[in-house]
Amino acid sequence: MIVVVFNKPDFEYDVHSLLKEFFPQEDVQMYYSCPPDEVEGKNLACTHHEMTDDGVKEFADASQVFKIDYVGDEIAVEWTLNRAGGNNSMTGEMQQTDESDIKTAGESICTKISVDSAERKETKNRLKLALYSMIEKGTGKSLPWGTLSGIRPTKIAMKCIEDGMSDKETYDYLKETYLASDEKIDLSIGIAKREKALLDKVDYDNGYSLYIGIPFCPSTCAYCSFTSYPLGVWKNRVDDYLDALEKEIDYTAQKFYHKKLNSIYIGGGTPTTLSPAQLDRLIRKIKCSFDLKDCLEFTVEAGRPDSITREKLLALKKNGISRISVNPQTMKQQTLDIIGRHHTVDDTIQSFKLARELGFDNINMDLIIGLPEETLDDVRHTMELVKDMAPDNVTIHSLAVKRAARLTIFKDRYSDMQMVNTQEHMDLCAAYCKQMGLEPYYLYRQKGMAGNMENVGYAAKGKAGVYNILIMEEKQTIVACGAGASTKRVWPVPNPDGTHRIDRCENVKDVGQYITRIDEMIERKQRLFD
Repeated sequence: MIVVVFNKPDFEYDVHSLLKEFFPQEDVQMYYSCPPDEVEGKNLACTHHEMTDDGVKEFADASQVFKIDYVGDEIAVEWTLNRAGGNNSMTGEMQQTDESDIKTAGESICTKISVDSAERKETKNRLKLALYSMIEKGTGKSLPWGTLSGIRPTKIAMKCIEDGMSDKETYDYLKETYLASDEKIDLSIGIAKREKALLDKVDYDNGYSLYIGIPFCPSTCAYCSFTSYPLGVWKNRVDDYLDALEKEIDYTAQKFYHKKLNSIYIGGGTPTTLSPAQLDRLIRKIKCSFDLKDCLEFTVEAGRPDSITREKLLALKKNGISRISVNPQTMKQQTLDIIGRHHTVDDTIQSFKLARELGFDNINMDLIIGLPEETLDDVRHTMELVKDMAPDNVTIHSLAVKRAARLTIFKDRYSDMQMVNTQEHMDLCAAYCKQMGLEPYYLYRQKGMAGNMENVGYAAKGKAGVYNILIMEEKQTIVACGAGASTKRVWPVPNPDGTHRIDRCENVKDVGQYITRIDEMIERKQRLFD
């Protein structure tokens, strides 16, 4: 266990996120040592604690203790490795490269930073840099993304480019401000340039995008935490769900009739759990409700090979769907069995061939790196088979295990399984994508990613997914319909730092609640856009 003690409420989220990047297996607990009235009503994920003269000795069970103390116009940061700390995963990692390093449990190292009262963001960056440098020195460990713990690192590179900075100036800024590695900086700059070229076609002020959520799957995968429910349980209520969804679609079409619809994405869940007739019903409803003359792409995430049939693909094709996915996640059968995917490797290959046979010329394939028991050779085998199929898009996901996933809830079942992702894995995938003529065009990160890596989308020329970029760059409003869907209203006038004000509203996740409370879901949107 790692303990962090603050003497005032500030930057808790940032400190917690950075420590979890360095020590993903540790439980990080946050405390306040200031009087209770100073944190009352803050609704922060910290426990109040009166620090005594014994200091860190009070946390005898902690392997490490960090103290973040505001003193005048400075912040003092102290890191102590407990002599008696239980489950001390740090002891074997400590290096002895400098006189100021922690060499013995019980010793501490300290540093101070100045507080810039006029620039909160600058103070936050200084605090994270101080923590990072301290831990890097003590452990000899560095992170590929440096102090960056947010999910949208390319937004920073994009802002630099939009401000007229050269590649060299952007590189220097990302290196000095965030300590990111050369590989990740180069990746961010390259992707930001490609994103900008695509987004120049999008009308931020007068346009919007539409997300439609289908919250059903053939089964729930071990790593998944998305809003999805086994189709077998809800099969008799799918049409009721579509009735409610169409009501929400009607509201959206009426509310945004004067705006340009730039992209549509039907995701989930697994949209192809719907029957051919239900797919046809949904897509015809969308096409009849919205003016699509400004729509750059219409994507249906076919996804699971065990949900794909000729009849369903024909329903998509006759409705003019321009982009689909066939997502294997891996081409190793033993792994598919472990994670609960009810399809075979051959199912993936046959589904892909069928889609090509029917004329689909923009097919994406999702892969996950870091799945249980997968080696580098397993990843190479997967990429070889994917290369033979030659998809138009490949999205490389780094495994990120969420709290709601079975890998976490039933972690004892998977505790003996290795889940490894490294830069070598990501470089291997990138090399294969390059061989297929695919270039990286969007990137995002998630909490708890294996190896502190990222998700990268690769695409052939002219086949990049506009919606994927829009949802990451957050420069255009995305209206989301369906159970568990989250709408983001992006205000057109940027903040002084170049970001945009974003307001959100979410639909209830439970399918039954969504059906019975659809009028309330519409009212939430009405309030958001009023």
